[in-house]
Amino acid sequence: MSKQLADQFIQALHDLETARKVESIVGLFAENCEVGNIVSPHHFQGTQGAHDFWQNYRATFGEVQSSFRNEIVMDGRIALEWTTEGTNPHGKPLTYDGVSILETQNGKITRFFAYFDPKHLGEEITK
Repeated sequence: MSKQLADQFIQALHDLETARKVESIVGLFAENCEVGNIVSPHHFQGTQGAHDFWQNYRATFGEVQSSFRNEIVMDGRIALEWTTEGTNPHGKPLTYDGVSILETQNGKITRFFAYFDPKHLGEEITK
């Protein structure tokens, strides 16, 4: 089940990045989920929080595409190693690498947290 959820997450992220479809990715999260990343000032709670997090994520970029090079799926845990490439809202190119950890239960994501070096993203977003 976790491998299927990992594949669904990757597809839903692709839909969000290319077509700005936030509903697909939000539908993968449990009602009581927690969502965040290394630069979020707070963690987002519940499906409304997941919606806000992913909508904010997409608004950070002009164009964006993530590619995944490593997936580890085991016992309700998913680790995804990725590279995201795109442009900031002003068209300046950016690239950054990271790892996302997903905790799952009953076919839903209960916790999502992304780890990356915010220096690289921050430099590109502010220029």
